[in-house]
Amino acid sequence: MQAKVIFDQQLRWQDLVAVADGATLDISDLRWQRMRRARQAVMDMVERGERAYGITTGLGDLCNHLLAPAELADMSRGTILNHACGVGPVLEKRQVRAIMAAAIANYSHGYSGISVDIVTALLNMLNAGVTPLVPEQGSVGYLTHMAHIALPLLGVGDVEYQGEIIPATVALRQADIALPEIGPKDGLSLVNGTPCMTGLACLVVADTEHLLGWADISAALSFEACGGQLAAFGEANLALKASPQVSDVGHRLRCFLSDSRWLESRQGRHTQDALSLRSIPQIHGACRQQWQHFSEQVNRELNAATDNPLILEEAGCFRVISQANPHGESLALASDGLAPALAELTSAAERRSYRLLNPQVSGLPGYLTDEGGISSGLMIVQYVSASLTAENRRHAQPVSVDNYVTSGLQEDHLSFGTSAVLRLFKQLANVRKVLAIELMCAAQACDFIAADQPQESNVFSRGGWALWQLIRQSIPHYTRERWVARDIQELDDLLANPAVLSTLEQDTGIGEIEHV
Repeated sequence: MQAKVIFDQQLRWQDLVAVADGATLDISDLRWQRMRRARQAVMDMVERGERAYGITTGLGDLCNHLLAPAELADMSRGTILNHACGVGPVLEKRQVRAIMAAAIANYSHGYSGISVDIVTALLNMLNAGVTPLVPEQGSVGYLTHMAHIALPLLGVGDVEYQGEIIPATVALRQADIALPEIGPKDGLSLVNGTPCMTGLACLVVADTEHLLGWADISAALSFEACGGQLAAFGEANLALKASPQVSDVGHRLRCFLSDSRWLESRQGRHTQDALSLRSIPQIHGACRQQWQHFSEQVNRELNAATDNPLILEEAGCFRVISQANPHGESLALASDGLAPALAELTSAAERRSYRLLNPQVSGLPGYLTDEGGISSGLMIVQYVSASLTAENRRHAQPVSVDNYVTSGLQEDHLSFGTSAVLRLFKQLANVRKVLAIELMCAAQACDFIAADQPQESNVFSRGGWALWQLIRQSIPHYTRERWVARDIQELDDLLANPAVLSTLEQDTGIGEIEHV
C-alpha cells in the first residue's frame, strides 16, 4: 500500500521527502477551511475595488497601477507565462515533486488567498505523478522555477507522466485532472514564496544525513587499515569537546572498531596519528552541527507562510499585508553554512585516501598495487578525488552575499536562496564519489593486510570485515587488467542505496544518530 502524508499541524522535512519519493499527499479539513476563507476574502476585496498589491494592482514596480476587475485573470495568466523563462537542464523528478509539495504546504496555511481549485489541481497532479519540466537555472530567488510548475495549470508546456514526456494537456486529460480557472492573485501566489528552495532543501537535509552516516563508516575502515591509535576516540576526552555531535561520531567509531585484532596489534606503535585520522570525530561532528542547524532552518521555513501579500484575519475581518516573507535569506544563509561542511567532509576523506596510497605513512605497497613499476595502481584514482575535493571547495563560496537590482529598484536585495540550495546537490554528488574512492582504497588496503596474516581467519573488526566484504561483493581486488571508472561507479551506486547503509549500521552495532 502506498504511503500517505497528511498536511495538518507541524510539518517536518521528512514529510516532504516522503512525498518527493512517491508518497501521496492530502490536506486536513481545517487547512482546506482556512484556504476557502482566505480566498473568499480576496474575492470580496476585488468586488469592493480595494487597492491591494498583487490582487488588484500590478507587480513589482507596477504595484501602484490599479487594474480593472476584468483584467485580473489575464494578469494572473500573464504572470505565469512571463515568469516561466528558466533555462538549462531540467530538475530531477524528485526535486520537482518536493517543490510542489512545499508549495501546497505554503498554500495550506491559509494565508495566500489562492483559489482552492488551483490547490486541488496541483495536489491531484502530484498524486497522479504528473510532473512539470522545470529548468534549473534562471532564478534570483524562486520565481522562474515556480512559474514552470504552474504552466500545466494553464494547459501549457510539457510534463513527465508515466515515464514519458508529453504535453501537459494530454497528461492532465489522461490523469482525469480538470484545468482550474485562473483568477485574481492566483498567478502571483503560484510564482511567489519560498517553496522552491524549501522543497529542495528538504531533500538536501535527507541526502546529507545519509552521507554523514557513510562518511563515519568509510573513515572507520580507513582508520583501521592505517592502524590508527584508538585513544583519540576515547569517550572521556571527546566529552571535553562539549559537543554532542562529536561524542556521537566517537561512539559510532568505537562501535565499529571495538573488536579489531589488527588495531589491537598496532596500539602504541606511535604517539599520535595525522589529523585526518585522529580528528575524525571533531571534523564529522562539526559537519553534523552544521547539518542540524540547516535542518532546523528548513523545518521553520516549511511551517512558515511565505506568500506576498498575506491575507490576515483579525476579529473576523480580513486585511492584506504587503511584506517580505518570500525573501529567502534564512535558507540562503543556512545553505552557505552547510556548503563548507560538505567541502570539509570531502577534504578529510580525500586526505585519508591519500594516506592509504602513500607507503611512507601506510606501510603498504605504494598506490596499493601488486605490481609496482608496471602498474600505477590507484594513483590516478586519488587524482580524481583531489579534483572533486577542489570542486567542492569552490562550491563552498557563499552565495547569499551576491546581489543584483531587479524590477526597477523595487526588488533591490535578492537572496539567491534557490541557487544556494541547488549547488548543495552538486556538492553531495561529489562527496559520494570521494567516499566511494576512499572505500575502494581502504578495501584494497585490507586485501594486503589480510594477505600478510595467513594464520588469522579474520584480523579486522566486525564492522571492518562486514564493510570489506560488502565492497568486494560489488568490485573485486584491483589489478592493472581492469579500468577503474566502472569500479568507482559501482561503489557510488552502493552508497546511494539507503537500505545498504541501514543494514550495515544494524549489522555492525553502530548506534543511530537522533533525527532533528
